[in-house]
Amino acid sequence: MKQGHNLTRQQKIHIASFRLNPDNWLISKKLADEWLIIHRLTGRPRTIPAP
Repeated sequence: MKQGHNLTRQQKIHIASFRLNPDNWLISKKLADEWLIIHRLTGRPRTIPAP
């Protein structure tokens, strides 16, 4: 699995709009229409739409 990266301020705002705590998530992959984010503690992946 690819290593996750810390979030920028705009990414934190976008992730918070999905009622997720941005402190618990890392960006793994950014595609044109969706982002793959990974939970810091559990490693569980999740896909959200890109802004």
